[in-house]
Amino acid sequence: MNEEVSIKLELIRQTLSQTEAQGVRLRGTDWFAWATAGASNTVLLTAETGVAEVLVTAQDAWILTDEIEAQRLVDEELPVNFKLHVNPWADADARESFVRDVTAGGKILTDRAIAQIEKPLPSSLQQHKRVMMSSELERYRQVGQKASVAMTEVLKAAKPTWTEYQLAGAGAEALWASGLHPALTLVAGERRLPLYRHATPTGEQIGRQAMMVFCARGYGLYANLTRFVCFGALSDECADLHRHVREIEAQALNMCKPGTTLDEVYHALAVAYEQHGFPNAIREHHQGGTTGYLAREVVANPLTKDTLAENMAVAWNPSLPGAKIEDTFVILGDGKLENMTFDLSFPSVEVEGRLRPIPLHNS
Repeated sequence: MNEEVSIKLELIRQTLSQTEAQGVRLRGTDWFAWATAGASNTVLLTAETGVAEVLVTAQDAWILTDEIEAQRLVDEELPVNFKLHVNPWADADARESFVRDVTAGGKILTDRAIAQIEKPLPSSLQQHKRVMMSSELERYRQVGQKASVAMTEVLKAAKPTWTEYQLAGAGAEALWASGLHPALTLVAGERRLPLYRHATPTGEQIGRQAMMVFCARGYGLYANLTRFVCFGALSDECADLHRHVREIEAQALNMCKPGTTLDEVYHALAVAYEQHGFPNAIREHHQGGTTGYLAREVVANPLTKDTLAENMAVAWNPSLPGAKIEDTFVILGDGKLENMTFDLSFPSVEVEGRLRPIPLHNS
């Protein structure tokens, strides 16, 4: 961990040198986790920023926080690479005064600008966040496995009489029990499943089938996956929809090699939908993109020129009314993909050399 942080601090300082800035200030939960090798500044799960931030200058690296949070962060979260600056919780101006002093009032680069003197982070540093180091991938694999096992556990226990709230709550409980943040748990039961792509849960019973979606966060990294459960046999029509999305997804996964741009994957998906008889489906929901310290770092669209690279993570989610598929993959050095969110005990079929999930039949 300390070695990883040292490398990242050097990357930040290279950015300072290249841009003639006096400091880099990282406020977001995503950037904080990246810079600290997986530490969390999150207290309120729905917030994009947390209770601490990172400040890096040419000479020093600081964690800026207040007196409420400091001791817990030191005891439970922070690597040793950082100094600590603690301001009184009721005196936010003290932190700003400290930042001005250590940066000599100069230009500051930040992920979330709140002052005129602050400027956006350059794309070169953004790229470093999106391409994983080996130590990051090891943490990511742990997150993915915990999330996928939690999903399997909950869907095997689910009952058709459960409400969508109950299923989502069981999913969130299983993620918390695994040490993961349930950043997103979507659930759609039998009636709502064909109606809405982003089906936030309700008090309605799930009925004969349900979809559950996780965006599970651990060490700041997002494991994104979608699974289905059905009670009794799927209709031929439903089974065909699931087959279509598996085959459409395969076209996107086949494109995921270093050097491919996200718009190229998007266009491959558009062609696949049309070939399967659903030419308008690509406009009915976003298709996914790169992932990592955000649920989606970049969402692919027809104009997205961001380029895929080795050790970058992707999560595609092609969908049709009533069917969807999603896992989190990392692009390996040989151009192959490693599925980080696949539980071998979940039912699957092989699609173009990859095991892909199918609906779990629960009696």
